[in-house]
Amino acid sequence: MSNRYESPLSKRYASPEMQYLFSDDNKFRTWRKLWIALAEAERELGLPITKEQIAQLKEHAEDINYEVAAAREKEVRHDVMAHVYAYGQQCPDAKGIIHLGATSCYVGDNTDLIIMYDALKLILGKLVNAVALLARFAEKYKDLPTLGFTHFQPAQPTTVGKRACLWIQEFLMDIEEVEYRLKNAKLLGSKGTTGTQASFLELFEGDHEKCRRLDQMIAEKMGFEKCFAVSGQTYPRKLDSMIMSTLSGIAQSAAKFSNDIRLLQHLKEIEEPFEKNQIGSSAMAYKRNPMRSERIAALARYVIADSLNPAITASTQWFERTLDDSANKRISIAEGFLAVDGILSLVINIADGLVVNTAVIERNLKRELPFMATENIMMDCVKKGGDRQELHERIRVHSMEAGRRIKQGDGENDLLDRIASDPVFGVTLEELESMLEPRRYVGRAPEQTAEFLSEQVYPVLERYKDKLGIKVEITV
Repeated sequence: MSNRYESPLSKRYASPEMQYLFSDDNKFRTWRKLWIALAEAERELGLPITKEQIAQLKEHAEDINYEVAAAREKEVRHDVMAHVYAYGQQCPDAKGIIHLGATSCYVGDNTDLIIMYDALKLILGKLVNAVALLARFAEKYKDLPTLGFTHFQPAQPTTVGKRACLWIQEFLMDIEEVEYRLKNAKLLGSKGTTGTQASFLELFEGDHEKCRRLDQMIAEKMGFEKCFAVSGQTYPRKLDSMIMSTLSGIAQSAAKFSNDIRLLQHLKEIEEPFEKNQIGSSAMAYKRNPMRSERIAALARYVIADSLNPAITASTQWFERTLDDSANKRISIAEGFLAVDGILSLVINIADGLVVNTAVIERNLKRELPFMATENIMMDCVKKGGDRQELHERIRVHSMEAGRRIKQGDGENDLLDRIASDPVFGVTLEELESMLEPRRYVGRAPEQTAEFLSEQVYPVLERYKDKLGIKVEITV
């Protein structure tokens, strides 16, 4: 039991993998990799740095002496210089060339970028797995008619599988957005205190080409293709806003999915997984609350609101840099990723265990289908010589009365009986009932589902087949 605040994002929601990406250990290990990349590039560009110095840096890249760094930071009140000092203690022959020509943002900003792009890769894997599970669900239920809704009012039928395609399509849009961010990934490089590379121009004795090559070499050594062409001391904070916008988009898609599940669970048509010994309510033992979906909605709301933080930060930066971004950035970006990671784990968990109550779906559809069939009934009667305007008015009157009886609990939907008994229509009850085959009213929903899965979804899943099979654990 802790006596200090612990973020629920790390304690309850986010995966260990995502938590590690934003951990201090990962951050400081990445700093050392960047210092090695800088030293290697500077050596290859002619600065007097030896192989032995670089070998010593590599020898201690992983065994960070945190105690030394912490003690030094208490003295100098500067985390980067504390770790430069600690690294130098382990690498005495190389301590003079660690961080040579660089500013704190060299390790700080480049590390932030690397972590964000690694986190996007983790998010991409979970998005793909969520889509795969929902695609399996859509395929299985592509032909099952269900009541459609507009404004949450009964509308033309669709199929359970087609509705799932609406969820999948939004997640596919998110995959495309994440792919775009990864495709255009850039590092800051090593630009100096105001982005002019003045310190490196001095180190390379006025050789501009070596300054240009330094950035590119650092990028390649860290697994990137390019750096920002220009910058102040930091990379553009607008990128943080763009990446958080991507995360907000994922949260929006997940919230739409979770809200639909919550409504369907209220209708008792489709339910999220519910464990054997799970308790839905401390007071009402019979309850089966959609806890997972509600948690998605809650976390999604947080991410959507959180996306304003980097937007405001980006818009308020002064000239080549200010430091009002730092405290906000280290909270908003990390928590945005941790929350979306938790959201997608929940989506995967729900999609993998959705319960479809076919009998309830059929009963709800049957109750409303006579209303849906009135257009077809009217057209058939017109073909037999009826007057469309008169038929329309009679159907309106009968529909209103049938709806009133249902709402007041006076019985089942008797619309067909009313129409069969009205001589204006000239049709029997048997003829009317033959019109109520649900598949007559779903349009191309089954075909749209099959086409969408084949043409849009399965190619994406094939492209990322190596990412499939993620196992998630959630804290209920």
